[in-house]
Amino acid sequence: MTQVVHTRAELAEARAGLKGTVGVVMTMGALHSGHETLLRAAREQADHVVVTVFVNPLQFGPNEDFDRYPRTLDADLEVCRRAGADLVFAPSVADMYPEGQPRVRLDPGPLGAELEGASRPGFFHGVLTVVLKLLQLTRPDLAFFGEKDYQQLTLVRRMTRDLDVPVEVVGVPTVREPDGLALSSRNRYLGEPERAAALSLSAALRAGAQAADDGLDAGAVLTAAHAAFGAGTPGARLDYLVLTDPELEPGPVAGPARLVIAAWVGATRLIDNAAIHLAPRP
Repeated sequence: MTQVVHTRAELAEARAGLKGTVGVVMTMGALHSGHETLLRAAREQADHVVVTVFVNPLQFGPNEDFDRYPRTLDADLEVCRRAGADLVFAPSVADMYPEGQPRVRLDPGPLGAELEGASRPGFFHGVLTVVLKLLQLTRPDLAFFGEKDYQQLTLVRRMTRDLDVPVEVVGVPTVREPDGLALSSRNRYLGEPERAAALSLSAALRAGAQAADDGLDAGAVLTAAHAAFGAGTPGARLDYLVLTDPELEPGPVAGPARLVIAAWVGATRLIDNAAIHLAPRP
């Protein structure tokens, strides 16, 4: 039986009844198979699973899609029940931010101004603020985040280390459609032509990974990824395509690395990434 609560008081009472290890999966709703994978991972590793469903206004810019972001709580609850969640916390904005927009927000540091942070100023201030609030409210032992939002995962891990938050952050691999498109709640915005154009992102990642497997250097890996993106179905406009180390640190990349990409497909902005390994240079 999945219990659904909407207020802090209800959450505190329900959380007090969960004995053993607790895993949390934080979502903005519009749940899909990728979220189900997170829930299954949590179910396997924790005695109890808590899901949060909250569309966080702090991480939307003035021209972004907060108002049209899909809100499908009834369908989301069915996904949670099917995956065996014990508790769902679905608060209102007023319950999460009872004094209105918070005057104190978490500073994500230099990485928060790069990649997604450069394209969406203030985004990670909003993400880390709500993640920390939800960690405080749900008090989990484990927190599960998808690798598709790789920069978010990296910053959440840094936040918990730097601020001594007593939780283990678990990354869960990206779930993809059979043709390679990473699952995202925003995919529902894509019409048929845009859906085809969106495959340019995963095509770029595959080409870069293949170049790395072939022993090519970092420059050649990026060249191959850019070429594959450009050869895709017209309609995708590149925001960034970067090869970096697994911690998203600046500097030369060798050994384990990460290709990260963002692009506009029509009015929808999509992100993706892939782990690769660069062969040592002679």
